[in-house]
Amino acid sequence: MEAINNVVLAVSNFLYQPFILPVILLVGGLYFTIRTGGVQIRMFKDCLRVVTEKPKTENGISSFGALMVSTASRVGTGNIIGVATAVICGGSGAIFWMWLSAFLGGASAFIESTLAQIYKKKNADGSSYGGPAFYMRDALNARWLGVIFSVLIIFTYAIGYNMLAAFNLQSTFKVFSFYGDRTPAIIGVILAALFGAVVIGGAHRLVKVTGVLVPVMGIIYVAISLIVLVLNIGNVPAMFAGIFKNAFDFQAIFGGFAGSCIMFGIKRGLYSNEAGMGSAPNAAATADVSHPAKQGLVQMLSVFIDTMLICTATAFMCLSTNIIPQNYLGADGSADAAGYVQAATASTLGKFGPIFIAFAMCLFAFTTLIGNYSYCEGCIRFIIQRDIKPGELLAFRLFATALVFVGSIASAGLVWNTADMMQGLMVITNMPTILLLGGTAVKCLRDYQKQKAEGKDPHFVAADIELKQDTDFWK
Repeated sequence: MEAINNVVLAVSNFLYQPFILPVILLVGGLYFTIRTGGVQIRMFKDCLRVVTEKPKTENGISSFGALMVSTASRVGTGNIIGVATAVICGGSGAIFWMWLSAFLGGASAFIESTLAQIYKKKNADGSSYGGPAFYMRDALNARWLGVIFSVLIIFTYAIGYNMLAAFNLQSTFKVFSFYGDRTPAIIGVILAALFGAVVIGGAHRLVKVTGVLVPVMGIIYVAISLIVLVLNIGNVPAMFAGIFKNAFDFQAIFGGFAGSCIMFGIKRGLYSNEAGMGSAPNAAATADVSHPAKQGLVQMLSVFIDTMLICTATAFMCLSTNIIPQNYLGADGSADAAGYVQAATASTLGKFGPIFIAFAMCLFAFTTLIGNYSYCEGCIRFIIQRDIKPGELLAFRLFATALVFVGSIASAGLVWNTADMMQGLMVITNMPTILLLGGTAVKCLRDYQKQKAEGKDPHFVAADIELKQDTDFWK
């Protein structure tokens, strides 16, 4: 395990050099923000409006339905443990860089999800599917790149993110007296059994129940954070001063960039909101909408919900208290993120705080596991270019289930480094692609705006933007 972790860490450290991933994400997001005329701000009202629209066909997936699939993957353990880790390891200024990466990433999310809608494919029943692998194949004529990206998604979500979600969940129970050496394995068995019941046993009712509970829990989570913030109102001015002072301490940042607030803000922001990675477009492609730009706007809203609401709620809930985050930084550089969040809530809410965090993590982690897995089977079909045989599918589902258990008992360094490496590889594959194809999404946005200005409910026709490639939809 140590040898594997050393290799993973070396690759991860290379990817997060100052002029690789940070530049790709921030500069790419800034470029799309300029090209779209600041779509994140200018069309925020449209985001709220289109998310309520019904699908075009009776059995189609609505914009809201596709939003919930992508949000189930985005809103998870990263919003709690990821944010706390960023603050402990990078300082409070990491929150500013998380905000900035999410703001700029909103434009990237719009571009990638709009492209997924334009190039989506049609199932026999009329429903749709797609994602980056398909716009890589159909728009760039690079099926090989789509295959590489599909492999990366499988490794990132079935292995990296799902192992990390399981690890983060069990770590929230360390503060309770019953936690012992066997607790991670026990939690791993329970979590793997629930996961397997859904992906192997078809217990989809469980997903529907948690799918309803998670938005409710998200609202409650933000409300609890506001209560903590109000009860510590005297610390709020110093909290904001600390965030901005630390964010622009460039001497400290460039003195040790790998452990700086910028790097941890980008790493943990990406882990949480996934903007530019190419994951959410797989969900966006399933939506039944009249115009691709509509789903681009909806997925942009998902980034806002994830980072500006849930991640910020965690940051404020922790930083407004008198709990010092650096006290939870281990000698080996690891962070007891769960302990920090629970200590912060306990300092204000007493015993209720740690219990609430553990309960929220249980819901968020489970839906994250299912949301992450939902991206994988379609990628396998793209790779092998046929339907997956029942035996093959069962083997993969058993493998994915086993990884949930492994994640719960693995070391913190290995699961975090694996997730960081895999998400970085996805970014350097997807972002250059959407930079090449972004012009098509911008034309699509202009077409949407033109029809809106004419008082129409926008309906897209590929020929209107002179799209050269054939599409299953939009004729």
